[in-house]
Amino acid sequence: MSGKKYWSADVTQKSFALDLDEGVFTWKNPKKIAASLKRSAQISTRRKAPPFQSAMSMLNFYINRAGKKLKPERRKVLGEAKEELRRIFN
Repeated sequence: MSGKKYWSADVTQKSFALDLDEGVFTWKNPKKIAASLKRSAQISTRRKAPPFQSAMSMLNFYINRAGKKLKPERRKVLGEAKEELRRIFN
C-alpha cells in the first residue's frame, strides 16, 4: 500500500481553490501558517467562499485528514494557527 496515492494528499499539496505555500502545514510557527493561509485565500480567484472560511476550511481539512496520525505537538501548533487565523481576520 506504500505506493498508493490518496486524493486527500493531492488536496493538501495543490488545492484547486487555494495556491498553498509548499509545506505550510509542516511549519512550526502558527502565526506564519495563519498568515500564509490568509494570503493564499485573499489572492485566490477560484475560491467559492469568503477568504476566512476558505483558509479555515483548508486548515480543518488537513487536521481532520491526518486524524490520529497527527502528533500532539503538531495538533497543538495547528490549533494555535486556527486561533491566529481568527485573530488576523477580525
